Formats: sequence, structure tokens, C-alpha cells
Amino acid sequence: MTSPRPSEPPSEDLSRLAALHGVATSYSPSPDRTVAASATAVTLALAALGVDAGTPQAVREALAAREREVAERLLPPTVVCWSGGTPAALAALPAGTRLRVATEQGETRSAVEHLPPGVHRLTATAPDGRSADAHLIVAPPRLPTPTGRSYGLLVQLYSLLSRRSWGMGDLGDLGELAAWAGRALGAGFVQVNPLHAAVPGAPTDPSPYRPSSRRFPDPIHLRVEEIPEFAHVEEPQRLRALLERAGRLRAAILGEGALIDRDAVWELKREALELVLDVPLGPGRRAAYCDFLAEQGQALEDHATWCALAEVHGSDWHRWPTGLRDPRSADTARARSGLMDRVDFWSRLAWLTDGQLRAAQRAAREAGMPVGIVHDLAVGVHPGGADAWAQQDHFAAGMSVGAPPDAFNARGQDWGLPPWRPDRLAESGYAPFRDLLRALFRYAGALRIDHVMGLFRLWWVPQGHPPTEGTYVRYDAEAMLAVLLLEASRAGALVIGEDLGTVEPGVRETLRERGVLGTSVLWFERDWEGDGQPLPPESWRADCLATATTHDLPPTAARLTGEHVDLRDGLGLLTRPLEQERAEAAADTAEWLAVLTRLGLLQGPGGTDVSSEEAEIQAVHRFLLRTPARLVGVWLPDGVGDRRPQNLPGTWDQYPNWRLPIADAQGKPMTLEELAASPRLHALIEVLRSAPGPAAPGPPGSL
Repeated sequence: MTSPRPSEPPSEDLSRLAALHGVATSYSPSPDRTVAASATAVTLALAALGVDAGTPQAVREALAAREREVAERLLPPTVVCWSGGTPAALAALPAGTRLRVATEQGETRSAVEHLPPGVHRLTATAPDGRSADAHLIVAPPRLPTPTGRSYGLLVQLYSLLSRRSWGMGDLGDLGELAAWAGRALGAGFVQVNPLHAAVPGAPTDPSPYRPSSRRFPDPIHLRVEEIPEFAHVEEPQRLRALLERAGRLRAAILGEGALIDRDAVWELKREALELVLDVPLGPGRRAAYCDFLAEQGQALEDHATWCALAEVHGSDWHRWPTGLRDPRSADTARARSGLMDRVDFWSRLAWLTDGQLRAAQRAAREAGMPVGIVHDLAVGVHPGGADAWAQQDHFAAGMSVGAPPDAFNARGQDWGLPPWRPDRLAESGYAPFRDLLRALFRYAGALRIDHVMGLFRLWWVPQGHPPTEGTYVRYDAEAMLAVLLLEASRAGALVIGEDLGTVEPGVRETLRERGVLGTSVLWFERDWEGDGQPLPPESWRADCLATATTHDLPPTAARLTGEHVDLRDGLGLLTRPLEQERAEAAADTAEWLAVLTRLGLLQGPGGTDVSSEEAEIQAVHRFLLRTPARLVGVWLPDGVGDRRPQNLPGTWDQYPNWRLPIADAQGKPMTLEELAASPRLHALIEVLRSAPGPAAPGPPGSL
């Protein structure tokens, strides 16, 4: 297939063909500007969808075939029915068409009215004899709205070390944090970073947003000592030696300035887990494990098989022997049989990690949290990892997810994550998305969707091309949202969409209508359509999680002091003169401090105005409580004055992204136990517990 020159715009026929497949031929980086996508980007995106558009003749043939297909089909592959409504696809059927619905509950119906929620099988037979099958997703029209206010903590779990951690925070620490925050602080939730399975192999990519699998958690988060079989290991002296090495690793991070080293942590835990998993399971534990294997089925077998093969052939399946690159090949089946002990090892780890995740959520709910643990869903997976191997038919080969050029990044972004094919998702009734969500909701009280705009469209970047040579590809947002609402409602969970940055018109409104909460960060909330001044609290949206910062932004203390500018300058990241950057940052901060002062939020003893950094951080959170936001989140490092960002976008090895423990205002790392005893943190939480606001919150931590 040939490709047109990059500068060549799409022809009229190519534009029509692209529109029929959801491929954009232009995009608008701002309301007053439209940029045309190149014909190369459009052609390559269509090729990734299985459509040959490499020549004018191929375009004409593909266009005619697609138009004929759309005109002749009775039903699309997936039909969405919001409970109580009638799908437009059914209303458009010829008069006299007979319907047959096989529900997932095993019933047969002749109409779609009053169907139970679920993903059913629909058959339509027209009077002229034509017949079509489709997946029918029946979902509630919206998720319940939280009725009160809940506040909670936001933390990167790896950064939260206790006196029992093996060099990074683990699920035992998460359970302790949740139990303490719920009982002692009245918190309603704890939000953590993605805990998805990472790509193995040293050096491990420390970013939790580029995992091997989103379907299964990473066993590096296990608290080894809390596995029941730990007490019965036949070589306890080896375990004691590993515990001593873990203690030295922890001490180096907490007391000697060492960075969190996932490879060193996993080396210790893996050796310990090999010993623990040699202990036979008792009858009850064995039965529970067998139930887990049956529940997870093919997905777990694929994941464990990939892990076992990666131990032998490396962590990029594209470089494996040809026969092993296909998860369904005879070669893979033979290799699985030969590695069955390792497949069982990785399956057991998935089961153990799932159990500790559910225990953490149980601890949170037992501590009185109405939400509990908020888990984070990364936007995609590593192209060489387990999910991309096992589900490769659902991924667009030769494509990567990214972002187009904008005011903050003129070169655009390429995140190195393969996108799902929207056509294959629809043909499967969105089975990969459903299975992924169902797995996460097993242990989540709420789910944060990173880059939630990806439910609507994603910027596809062809392999070997810069991000500027990409284009948007649209997904069936109604179907994606229906699956999301179906699985969240089944789990009784909330959904929070990360909708920061440039958002397509109508997306936030659609999400709000469906009960998906948004994300609002104080420093970005300005009257952008008016005078650009800080948005007054009463003008904030209610259906959101409101915070002062995130893992990708400077901690509040650093922003208030301007240290974030100096950090970026020291790393050579500024694109303008230092003094100009400092002046702009100082002016931004001054505007917000003026608002806090005017509202009387900078208060000390006796109501006096206070300008200390700690008082200013408290004032920022008093402001958040003046908004109608239903959820208010505290970045846990803000509670102790930590100045270091966990991630500094635009850097790779220049800055220790994703490897820093939580530290106090002087940069000294703090344990979970020290955090729990911190007067500064307790003073900030007291602000949250006592400050009134227009949202009329219920009891502390309530919804």
C-alpha cells in the first residue's frame, strides 16, 4: 500500500470514507482555529482499521463497500438501551421486524422493554427475510449522585512507606492508611495511583501509567507477611534473611536519601514468594483459588502464560519466536504445558494480590468510609506487554495514543500506548472493556478514569511519524459509557473522570448527565471565557473531585513559594527567561492569595490574618470547601509540606519520577506512622472537618 505525501490534504472521497469509519480529517485546538489532518495520517489510521485507502481506486472501492454495508445492515454490532428508553437503532427497523432477546440471565424475550441490566444477545428478523444479530447493552441512564460531601486523601502508594514496607508502599500500608483515615480523620476515601501489573525486567519503567496489563494487579504490592502460607515456609531462616535485606532497603530510603527501587524490591519479594508458594494450600484455600481460576478463565490463563513466557524470552512479545507471538497458536499451547509450574506461580500471585486489594477495600468500608479505595485506570498498556499480546486482535497495529500540538506542547505527544480498535470493540460487545472494568470493580469503591476523553476519541499517531502527523479516531461514546455505568452500578461504585486540559465540546456535559464526576484543580479554575480571574467558589461545578494539585503538578507548598519554577529551570525545562517565568508564577499565586484573603480564609488564632505557608495551604483547602464540589481531595504530601512533585512531565532520567517517598517540608522522608502522628497533617484535616460550605456536607466522610 502506498501513502500520500504528509503535506497532502485528504481528498473528498477519502474524507467521506474516513468519516464513515470515525477517523477525523481535521481538529480544533481552540474554538477559533481548525487544523486539517494530513492524508498520510488519515490513510494510516484507516489501514490500522483494516481499510485500504492507499490509492484513489482503493479509496473508491472501500467507500462503495462501506456505504453499501451501512445501507443494508439491519443493526450495528452493538446496540445501547438506556433503562426505560428505546434505542434509536431499533426505532429505525422496518415495520413488522421481529425481535428476539436472549438475556445474560438465560431468559428469552420478544421485546426490549423492561429488560434487566446486562449485555444480552439481540436478533432482528425483517419482513423481507433479512436477519441480524447484535449485542444489546442495557444500562442505567446515570449513576446515583452523591447526596453529601466526602473528603479524602490522594496518594501514590509506592511513596507511602511504613516501618514494615519492603522498600516501597504496599497493600498492607494501604489497608492501614484507609483504616486510620476513616476512623481517625473521618475521611471518606483514599485515592491511589494505578496498581496495574508492570512490565517485568530491569530496569523497570517506574511509571504506573504504562503497565503490561490493566486487567491484573502487580504482585509487587503484596504484603508478603500477610499471606497465610508465610507462617509455614520450610526455610524460615531464608525468609528472615530476606526481611533483614528489606529492612536495609527501607532504611536507605527513609534515612539515607536513596530512591525507591522497584527492581530491588521485586528481587526480594519474588525470592520470598517463591518460598511462600511452595507451601501447599489447605483445602479451603485451594477451593478459593480454584474459584478464582474459574472466575478469571481465559484472561488469567493468558496473563500468567505471558508472564511465564517473558521469563524465558524477554518482556516484549514482538521479539519472541514467531509461533509464540500468537496466544492461540499450537506453539503457545505446547510452551504453556511445558511451563505449567510458572503459569501456576503467576496465577497464584494474581489471586493473592486480588485478595489483599479486596482486604484493603474491606478495611476502608469497615472504618466508616462510604467510598473507600479509589483506584486509577491508566489510559492504555505497554505495546510489548501481556494485554497487547493476549488481546492483539483488539489493538490497532502500528498506532500509538498521544495528543495533538497545543499551546503547551507545540510538538504534540506520543505516549507509546497502542489504542483499542473501535470496530473490534463493537463487534465483541465491548467485551475487553467490560472484563477490565469488572476486574477493577472487584476491589474499588470508585474508579478514576485517566484521560476520560478517550471514551469519546483518541489521537492516533502512526508508528515512525511525529505526533503532529496524527489524527483523532472516534469511539462509540454511548456504548463505552453504557458499559462503564453498567459495571459501576453493579459494583455500587462511583466514577471520576480525569477531564483536565483541552476537552472536546459536549464531553463534560455528557459525562455529567451520566453521573460521572469530573476533576477540578484549583490553579486551573479561572473564568477563561471572561476576565481570566480565579473562579469564585460558588461558580465551581458540583459534580467533581476538587483538589489543590495532582501527581503531575507541583505540591501546593512548592507552588506557593515558586520553587516549582526553580526546579524546572535547574533541569533546563523552561522555554522562556527565568525571571519571566518567576514573575508569571508569582502573579498567578498572588491572585489566588488575594481571593483567599478577600474571603477571610487566611485565618490564624483569633481570626487574625496569617501568611505562613502552612496557613496558606489550609486556606486553599478552606476555599475548596466553599465550592459545591461533592468530593474534596487532599494530596497527602501537602499535609506535611512536601515540596517535591512525584512526576515532572517532560523529564525522563533528569528527575526521579515515580521514585520519591513522601517527605516533610525539609525533605526528610516520613513513614506512615510519622504521617499519622503529624500535627501539621492533623491541623489540615481539622480544617476539612470543621469548615462549612455551600454544598451542605453531611457528617464527616459521608455521602
